[in-house]
Amino acid sequence: MTQQPRRERRPVTARELADRFGVSPRTVLRMVSEERAEYEGRSRQRRDRIVELHRQGLKGYEIARELSVSTGLVSIRLKEARTAGVDLTPYAAAGEEGEQTKAAASREQGRPGRSSSGSTR
Repeated sequence: MTQQPRRERRPVTARELADRFGVSPRTVLRMVSEERAEYEGRSRQRRDRIVELHRQGLKGYEIARELSVSTGLVSIRLKEARTAGVDLTPYAAAGEEGEQTKAAASREQGRPGRSSSGSTR
């Protein structure tokens, strides 16, 4: 998925444009704003991408840097996903789950478990 270019700030305010054209600032904002459906679609894609990157094992600040958003936004979106019941388990952890269960079972039997790399601490 290609990253969309970051939207640039306008060089003039809505108030300045309103004064220049003799209309209200509200009219200016309505004329230059993006369509709601487009905004919601972009927002949904960003939310899905945040969850996807989290599942790949990236940390919040790494996701924020990759998507050019704040770390707070990443945190909020992940919290909303958890509340909605979205599975945020990292992909690697899903495969390691079986090994972790085996290691826990061997610890219960009094034998030290071995890590997946074969080394012990």
